[in-house]
Amino acid sequence: MSSRPERVTESLLRGWGLPDPGDSKKSRGDLVVVGGSRASPGAVLLAGEAALRVGAGRVALAVPQSIDAHVGIALPEAGIVALPDDADDPLEGELAERIASADAVLLGPGFSDAAETRATLLAVAAVGPQLLVLDAFALGILGDVDRSALPGSLVLNPNKEEAGILLGRDLDDDESDVREIARRFDAVVNCYGMVAGPGEHTWRVDEGDAGLATSGSGDVLAGAIAGFAARGVEPAQAAVWGAWAHGRAGRLLGARLGLGFLARELARELPLAVRDVGV
Repeated sequence: MSSRPERVTESLLRGWGLPDPGDSKKSRGDLVVVGGSRASPGAVLLAGEAALRVGAGRVALAVPQSIDAHVGIALPEAGIVALPDDADDPLEGELAERIASADAVLLGPGFSDAAETRATLLAVAAVGPQLLVLDAFALGILGDVDRSALPGSLVLNPNKEEAGILLGRDLDDDESDVREIARRFDAVVNCYGMVAGPGEHTWRVDEGDAGLATSGSGDVLAGAIAGFAARGVEPAQAAVWGAWAHGRAGRLLGARLGLGFLARELARELPLAVRDVGV
C-alpha cells in the first residue's frame, strides 16, 4: 500500500457508500453532543444541526443547565439534557443512559474552561461511549488525559493550533504531523482535510473555499463527522465524509454567495453536498 495520501473524490465516496437510511430515525443513528457555555452557546447548536443535516436520526445536546432552555428553543429538533452543576460529579440518570446507548458522542464544542472540560471528558468516558469525537477545548486538554481512560474508537478534529498543542510543537508537515497525532493518541485524526487513522493510510480532501475560515465552521465540521459516525460509518471514513461534505458545502456557498457566508448557512448546505455524490 502506498504511504502517500489518497485523494478523496466523489468516485471514492460512491464506492464507500453510506448506510441504508432505513424507514425510521432510529435506523439512522443516535448522537449526543456534549458542550456549550454561557459564553458560547451556539457551538453545540451548529454541531447538532450539522449532524442532523448529514442524516443522523436523533441528536441530543448535553449542555450546562444555565443554557439548556435557550438551546432547546433554538434547535427544537434536538433533545436537551443538562450537565451536572459540578463537572466532577459522575453522570447519572437520563444523561448517562443516552451516552451509553448512543452510536457516537461528540464532546468539546462551546466549552470554555479547561478544568471543567477535562472533568466532563473523564465523566463521559467513564460511562463507556461506543465512539467519541473530540473537538475544540477537548483537544487542548487531551494531553493530560490517560488514553486508556477513553474508548477504543476515538476521532480527533483539531485545527492547526490545536494540532500543535497535541504535538507539543508547531506543525512542520501536515501529512507526517497528522500521522504522528494519530499514532500518539491511537485515533483517527482530521486536520484541514488531511485524515489519518492509527494505521498508515491517509486521505487528502481538496474541497473547500476561503469562506470556510469563519466563526463556527469547525463546529459544523465536527458535527458532520460525528453525524456520519452515528449513522454507522466507520471512524476513518466518517472523518473523510465529514471533511469532504464540509468542504463541498463551502465551495457551493462560495460560488453562490461569495465570501461572507455564515456557519449556520454551511450546515444547511450539507444535504446538497452529500447529494452531489449520488449515494
